Amino acid sequence: MLWNQLSQIWRPAIEITILAVGFYYALVLIRGTRGWAVITGFLILLLALTLISTGLNLQVLTWILRTFLAFSVVAVLVLFQPEMRHILAELGHRPLLGTAREQRENIEVIIQAASRLSEMRIGALIAFERSIQLQEVVESGLVVDCEATPEMLETIFFPNNAIHDGGVIIRANRILYAACIFPLTQRQNLQKSLGTRHRAAIGLSEETDAVVVAVSEETGAISHAFRGQLVRGVSIEELRAFLTSIFIQRSTPRTLAEWFRHWWRSRWRRRAPAEASSHPR
Repeated sequence: MLWNQLSQIWRPAIEITILAVGFYYALVLIRGTRGWAVITGFLILLLALTLISTGLNLQVLTWILRTFLAFSVVAVLVLFQPEMRHILAELGHRPLLGTAREQRENIEVIIQAASRLSEMRIGALIAFERSIQLQEVVESGLVVDCEATPEMLETIFFPNNAIHDGGVIIRANRILYAACIFPLTQRQNLQKSLGTRHRAAIGLSEETDAVVVAVSEETGAISHAFRGQLVRGVSIEELRAFLTSIFIQRSTPRTLAEWFRHWWRSRWRRRAPAEASSHPR
């Protein structure tokens, strides 16, 4: 008897928890993309119609809403296909830039290139390919397939160069394509002064999981875009910290013993400076 009562409690609790966590992470992954505004408007409209039909007892409208919800799964798959692909890519994401040492070397290449281009005020648009192949979303591009170096990036974006317009696609430590036309964002709440280069950076980061670095030709300011969010005017150190947080995976303990050892070491490291400061020389 007691077990039946407990099962009636913990099973719905587990179901609600799983659904809540799933909805939360889905909204986190979709937030900042084109589908975010559509989902927000759709939910507001659905909630308003539900409240009106329930409050006024509108039977026809209630029947229409119930019928629509029955086919809502197919509608979601059709309308939010890019967002669904983005979620699945995030779930299956694995580090694509090699070891941590190789990742840091690749990041330093971009840091040096961005610093030089910023000093010379040469416009640049650099996209890092992650789990979604960028060639599927760009409209054009010339095959380069060479090692990514600061000198090569400077050569590509140097003014009057035949391929300086557009952006480049980098995978690991190689430049795959140059002169690519990235999709522009369709958001209307952006500043009017935002140029085409930065709108392309936002647009590509909305449709894919790419990380995009942009250098302004007018001011030399460095910006980065990720998941539809553009951060402008970052310093070299801020850019390095951002790229490191994205591409370099932090090692986490896999077993209970490793977790306890990691926790004990971190606790001891925090205590050591405090004890040293409490005993003046």
